[in-house]
Amino acid sequence: MATGAAGVPGYATAEGTARYRSRHPAAGHYRELDGLALSSLGLGTYLGKEDDATDRAYEDAVGHAFQRGINVIDAAVNYRNQRSERAVGRALAAAIAAGEVARDEIVLATKGGFLPFDGSVPADPKRYLLDTYVRAGILTASDVVGGCHCMTPRYLADQLARSRANLGVQTIDVYYLHNPEMQLSEVDRPTFLERMRAAFAALESAVADGIIRRYGTATWTGYRQAPDATDHLSLAELVAVAREVGGADHHFRVIQVPFNLGMAEAFTHANQPVGDEGTSVLEAARRLGIYVMTSASVYQGKLTARLPAAIGEVLPGLASDAQRAIQFARSAPGVGTALVGMSRRAHVDDNAGVASRPPLEATAFSQLFSGA
Repeated sequence: MATGAAGVPGYATAEGTARYRSRHPAAGHYRELDGLALSSLGLGTYLGKEDDATDRAYEDAVGHAFQRGINVIDAAVNYRNQRSERAVGRALAAAIAAGEVARDEIVLATKGGFLPFDGSVPADPKRYLLDTYVRAGILTASDVVGGCHCMTPRYLADQLARSRANLGVQTIDVYYLHNPEMQLSEVDRPTFLERMRAAFAALESAVADGIIRRYGTATWTGYRQAPDATDHLSLAELVAVAREVGGADHHFRVIQVPFNLGMAEAFTHANQPVGDEGTSVLEAARRLGIYVMTSASVYQGKLTARLPAAIGEVLPGLASDAQRAIQFARSAPGVGTALVGMSRRAHVDDNAGVASRPPLEATAFSQLFSGA
């Protein structure tokens, strides 16, 4: 366990998440990661204004999610310029103080890679980044890609400290490198892999120090692109890098990839080489023992209304288009947790209604694409 750090001690455990599941039972709702029971629906915190009202709304939504069978919370240090992490931290602290949950029941995931501001965009963003990161010796200008992305070990150590303070915890359950494919816009693939190797080594050390429990990559384009695309990520290649630095018991255990009714490439595109075969990233993750969390399950609200009637026919028994979109995402073979942005209690109540129904069987899900 992490020591010498302020914040709630502990982390998600098999015993704790099983206890949570026993209070919120639902067939097919919980998935397994390293012995943990994770809800098939997770609460995301990406969108929203950078203001106190949105902070309070997220705090209320997160606290309510704990009561509705959702024990996976996803954030990033740059979301709403650190305000999302802070809102999650306050909600978790309040729920623990009220005896509603225990720390070992909740899976907290966050990300580092993009350079965050502190609460809001400053009047002089370049000056802020120069003073906060470059002059402080946390990074050099050559470490930064696209003016906004960095994943050097020194920078990740700084971001981990900020995230732990924001979340109010000593240990983070899942820590992602945030959109590492950004690096490929400016560096060649050998350089990229060396940077990934250094980042993974730093994260393995963070595991050994009790700062995080496991790590992964949260991506937007990387795992969905064709193998010859500049920003393509090969999951098998990254697992091999993790094995190089962490051995057979490495802690590269989770990936995040967009997946929804309008972006189904993670299931349909055979763009991931595993051995001599090309397969989808969902299947590649299954073969490589990697847990998958999907982002953009309702496509930032685009799939919450006016879906074709045919979708209701193949995803029956649900009360809203948002529920249908979530059911699609959580039912895909290989998906562990489908993340949905929820900044309102009403969103939580509507979305959590999906958990009362089992996901589609794998055969029925595949038929959505075969026309059978």
